[in-house]
Amino acid sequence: MRCTRIARGQWAQRGGALLLATLAAGCATPQAGVRPAAAELEAWTTTADHRLALAPATLDFDAVDRREDPLPAAAVSIEIDAATRYQRMVGFGAAITDASAWLIQQRMAPAQREALLRELFGRDGDGIGFDFVRLTIGASDFSRHHYSLDDPPAGRPDPALRHFSLDANRDDVIPVTRQALAINPQLWVMASPWSAPGWMKDSGSLIRGRLLPEYYDAFARYLLRYVEAMAGEGIPVRALTVQNEPDFEPADYPGMRFNAPARARFIGDHLGPLLERHAPQVQVFDWDHNWDKPEEPLAVLADPAAARYVDAVAWHCYGGLPAAQSRVRQAHPDVDVYMTECSGGDWEPIRSGGLTQQVERLIVDTTRHWARGVLFWNLALDQDNGPHAGGCGTCRGVVTLDAKTGAVTRTDDYYALAHASRFVRRDAWRVASTATEAGVANVAFVNPDGSRVLVVSNANPQPRVIHVREGGRRFRHALPGRSVVTFRWPAAQ
Repeated sequence: MRCTRIARGQWAQRGGALLLATLAAGCATPQAGVRPAAAELEAWTTTADHRLALAPATLDFDAVDRREDPLPAAAVSIEIDAATRYQRMVGFGAAITDASAWLIQQRMAPAQREALLRELFGRDGDGIGFDFVRLTIGASDFSRHHYSLDDPPAGRPDPALRHFSLDANRDDVIPVTRQALAINPQLWVMASPWSAPGWMKDSGSLIRGRLLPEYYDAFARYLLRYVEAMAGEGIPVRALTVQNEPDFEPADYPGMRFNAPARARFIGDHLGPLLERHAPQVQVFDWDHNWDKPEEPLAVLADPAAARYVDAVAWHCYGGLPAAQSRVRQAHPDVDVYMTECSGGDWEPIRSGGLTQQVERLIVDTTRHWARGVLFWNLALDQDNGPHAGGCGTCRGVVTLDAKTGAVTRTDDYYALAHASRFVRRDAWRVASTATEAGVANVAFVNPDGSRVLVVSNANPQPRVIHVREGGRRFRHALPGRSVVTFRWPAAQ
């Protein structure tokens, strides 16, 4: 195998001087630098310590008969079958929370903001091409204060929604999302409420409580009003969930208990018919919570009235395993799958597993279990993991912004997403590839232009050799210890 030496360029300048590394397969040393020119086979490597960060190299397919050159005993074999197709991808990205939008809009100079958003949502230059984002309908824990979009004086009921307003989002969420859409007009936007307005709940507050049945119709109209108001701001919302984490009532930030029977009634009798009449382009995602309770979305999908309107099940990563996604999809193969929230942060196993654990669990496993889109949590947080009003004090953003200078630090979350988002295009197919073990995980895609993308992680501290075959083409490569490598090559002529 030949590796072509790449000169240092703009990526090294952006990320700081990156250490050069020799990938132990007899290749010349790749350097972190500009993207390689178009070639048969390309690879980008990130190590867990970021000494290599999306470092590019140009490789060759093997030209020898491997029957006479056996693989090392520890080599991992991956065979790709591009003809066996599973789901078509919407994309990868993160949530433009109130905190993220406020930092980007209010704590960055215009040139810094433009550069960051082009890097995150664009594909030119060093852009990583996010195609999917999530917005919060009202406040989440990552807001600077608690609010809903209909807060009448003294908390009096407002079933006519006369006090509905997007004013709380006009200085940050709306302009940042508009700019992201200007960079990527195909950006797919979904939105989730953390709570109905307090006057709709039995707690009378954004904190805790349940939606009162007499306000099901008002809450459905509230969600429709949000869709229509955001469309008026130039932000098309493509999907809604009815409640973020409906099986959890946080004590210090907005939340609402909304169990499966209640969600089924709300979707089947109120929200579904309302959207069908007024916004049929908007999809409804159920659940929006952890893998550990698949019985919750299964119960909603067992309700004929609700199931008619449920387009997908949304999942979070904080409990259970990604296999729950396949369990629900096998029962309902016409219902799509999305991973809609997972945050990196300063806790175990993230601290010890880091980059490779995130790639294996959130990029490889979620898509191998049918996810059409993958969203991490906050797009950006500051150096103190904020701002936030309650909730998680140890979560981190995809990027960390210095609230005083606007300087950007790229986290493991950034590189985990970038290894997929930069290379896997909208409407790519996830295709069959050999399931691997021993700390090596992989997933494969075929883009609309026919190019193949293979994302591989190596959680082992030592290098691991992989041997990849697709039809008559094959290559071997040594993955550095604790690293992620994305390979891309064109369809066979």
